Amino acid sequence: MTYNETLQYLFNSLPVYQRIGAAAYKTDLNNTIALMDAMGHPEKAFKSIHVAGTNGKGSVSHTLASIAMEQGYKTGLYTSPHLKDFRERIRINGNKISQKYVTDFVEKYQELFADIQPSFFEMTVALAFSYFAEQHIDLAVIEVGMGGRLDSTNIITPILSVITNISFDHTQFLGHTLPDIAKEKAGIIKPGIPVVIGETHPETEPVFEQVASEKQSPIYFADKEYQLLNANYKTINHYFWLQADAEKKGDNTYHILSPLAGQCQEKNLKTILTACNALHNMFSRKSITQGIRNCINNTHLTGRWQMLQQNPTIIADTGHNEAGIQLICQQLQQMQYNQLHWVLGVVNDKDLAHILPLLPKNARYYFCKANIPRGKDARELQAEAAKYNLHGRVYAGVKQALKAAKRHALKNDVIFVGGSTFTVAEII
Repeated sequence: MTYNETLQYLFNSLPVYQRIGAAAYKTDLNNTIALMDAMGHPEKAFKSIHVAGTNGKGSVSHTLASIAMEQGYKTGLYTSPHLKDFRERIRINGNKISQKYVTDFVEKYQELFADIQPSFFEMTVALAFSYFAEQHIDLAVIEVGMGGRLDSTNIITPILSVITNISFDHTQFLGHTLPDIAKEKAGIIKPGIPVVIGETHPETEPVFEQVASEKQSPIYFADKEYQLLNANYKTINHYFWLQADAEKKGDNTYHILSPLAGQCQEKNLKTILTACNALHNMFSRKSITQGIRNCINNTHLTGRWQMLQQNPTIIADTGHNEAGIQLICQQLQQMQYNQLHWVLGVVNDKDLAHILPLLPKNARYYFCKANIPRGKDARELQAEAAKYNLHGRVYAGVKQALKAAKRHALKNDVIFVGGSTFTVAEII
């Protein structure tokens, strides 16, 4: 098969969650375990850091990988979903997996896939672990796809587990309360392996404390380890200095320059610094600060408060659940502009009752549907939004909606594109 034929096989033959939703979700790790058995357990060939969480896990994963690269480690990075190119999911030292490796891997194991019937995500995890093992990497940063306990990545025994935060997302799979969701994500905590929790919450803290105690795993809450002393946002979306100070850690104060803008990055940085400390001198101070500063250049992270244009300002962000939308709205409130235009597209299994009330009522909305089966019909989205006094017109697609927003926006306006990873993917 050619590379394009291979991709068609993957997307058409295997259940793909990002396209069809719940039908592709597996409730156990049996398929992934069977794949690893057949492949000789490549997941045991390298050290790894496992990153879960409702929001921030992508940024934290990319930044930890960047830090490892600055330290000189040959570093694998596994993330999901991809925005434009399937190969974004699997990188070594920032470079995407080769088309040839993807094609050769699928051809080699096509009969095994026919026998096991894995999902797209299960197959992709196997591909990543096989590639990392064959390339003899020093360290992999592995981002959880969904939840933790039943996620296909949860067959690894990492040197560190990280759970960025807990909020409402994928409640039909993970539970309808914060403690229930926390319990699913706590499933990545392994016996004796340290775990970093990004945010302390009164409902979820006891869950993590209990699981860590049962597993005899050292546990660190990042927002207790570090406090924000000062933050200076130099431009709308570019670099800001964040000064963090940990009590009882002597001179362990960091003056950090980061290319990732937004208040959410302040929380992420506490998590990243705590993770580095938990690994006990695996990374130097220079590697930490340089890794954070060079994160985008090193790992090619996109879609996080990404400025696409000025005059008018166009920003895209993949935040799509309650906590993510809340942070986006807070960030928009800090900006100065005449009119906000919001290009909005969501997936059809999103709990809009938790999201739509958060959106600014004075914005002009351009309702659209991302070009995937899971995309929510734009007219249905418009009708739901109207219940919360959010108004705008419907457009045939994301690009058409953005084109209309550009046509209506003045020089001092802001156009925001978001609501779904897949909405952002179509315009980056």
